[in-house]
Amino acid sequence: MKGKVVMVTGASAGMGREVSLQLARSGATVVMVCRDASRGGAALSQVRSGGGSDAVELLLADLSSQQSIRALARDFAGKHDRLDVLVNNVGVTLPRRTETVDGIETVFATNHLAPFLLTNLMLPVLKASAPSRIVTVSSGVQAMARLNLDDLQSKNGYDGIRVYNQTKLLNLLFTYELARRLKGTGVTSNAVEPGFVKTNMKVPFPFSLFSFMRRPVDKGAWISVHAATSPALEGVSGVFLNNRGVEIRSSKASYDEEAARRLWQVSAELTHVPADIPA
Repeated sequence: MKGKVVMVTGASAGMGREVSLQLARSGATVVMVCRDASRGGAALSQVRSGGGSDAVELLLADLSSQQSIRALARDFAGKHDRLDVLVNNVGVTLPRRTETVDGIETVFATNHLAPFLLTNLMLPVLKASAPSRIVTVSSGVQAMARLNLDDLQSKNGYDGIRVYNQTKLLNLLFTYELARRLKGTGVTSNAVEPGFVKTNMKVPFPFSLFSFMRRPVDKGAWISVHAATSPALEGVSGVFLNNRGVEIRSSKASYDEEAARRLWQVSAELTHVPADIPA
């Protein structure tokens, strides 16, 4: 990965930090996206030290805020003219419904709209850097999700587990639709399932009862790094990889192309970007 530039979101702790560390060891220039300056700075030092590389940078952004995401894209463009890999790793789960500064339900905004908007903003540089890759972190819980495109912001009732599960399904609908739209551009779009990983993300009841089964963070991070770097995946797009790097089928709902197109249109409207892929 020497000479290649990689952006990793949600990089201040957990899998994002570990993905950044492993990519730094691979020789890539790693741009860590973190929300908090103090935690981000500490993570930056750890990745530089553990990765044995000074080619690691920190950019600050609150990915629940669309204004902050747009500022992130501008900050990146001011420092780099290429992007070889975008790892959409950021994710949250919340027990109660809250709204962002944009007036959008927070988990939906962070887990789905943030990757959607950031990816769209970064597509011109990803295309210019082709062959390039987009890796979006989903989860096995997508199989338990019930898709409700009529209430994406959970205004008619909120359940933390249900909302999180649906966003992981939305990650797949987005990944597959993006792959279809990027066909022939040299930019690939894949999703990964890291498994039940021991991170700082709070695990809601009853899943918390099985916390002793959570995998080490470096094991969970491996699949994102594999999807970002493996020569075997050159040109492979629109697939879902499990934590062993094996392509697997996701839920039936994730392959609904009509639902994916509708989700794309709604997401474009909510983030104020063109519904068509930028040139």
